[in-house]
Order: sequence, then C-alpha cells, then structure tokens
Amino acid sequence: MSTSNAEVVSVPSKLGLIAEPWSPGIVASLNGQEVKLVRLEGAFVWHKHDDADELFYVLEGSFRMEFRDGSSSVRAVELGVGDLIVVPRGVEHRPVADDACSVMLFEPAGVVNTGDGPASGQTNAAVRL
Repeated sequence: MSTSNAEVVSVPSKLGLIAEPWSPGIVASLNGQEVKLVRLEGAFVWHKHDDADELFYVLEGSFRMEFRDGSSSVRAVELGVGDLIVVPRGVEHRPVADDACSVMLFEPAGVVNTGDGPASGQTNAAVRL
C-alpha cells in the first residue's frame, strides 16, 4: 500500500482561506464524497437535494438548521461546536447563522450548494483550497 497520496490538512489554516460566507472550499475527497469547509452568516436560501444527503459538522460558533415540509410550519434544530446533523436527501432546509459560524460539510462530489433552490448570490461552486 502506498501512502504517497496521503495528505495532512490543517483545518484552521484552510478556514483562514475562506473570506466570504456561503463560499465552500473543498479540503479533501474520498469515495465519491467531498469534505468542504464553509463559513455561514445570515440565512441561506430554502432548498433541497433530491439525490444527496448532507452532513454538517460545527467547527466554530453555532447555527440552526430550519426544516419545512411543504406547509407553512418551520421546525428548527440548534447546533453548536462539536454537533453534527445529517440532512436526508429530499428534505427542504436552510441553515441560519445569527453570527458567523464555521462548518465542515460531507456531501457527494459536485453537489451545488443551493440544490433545487433559485440561483442567487449564495450559489457558489466549491473550489479546492
């Protein structure tokens, strides 16, 4: 087994490269998944991913994940440092961070951050950091 492709990633250093909220950066890839870092600030657009689950792991700060089921009711889950949540495919959601927050994401390669939501200033293709 070769370890020539094994790479150590400094998460704090990579976070320092992300200046704009909602602009994810890819720090690793494995088994068709991408590990991304992103800064959250404010409310994201409502959206869903029909073919992808997403995992959010809080590194710094806190945020809430809001869910809705097609009705006008919204359910919110609060997350802080060390918490993670998996948003199942097909579930409409939006992260909301009242203050700046840093999150690690695990999702299939190529997933667009706004899913089926409208393209907006928050729609950003992930770039490799």
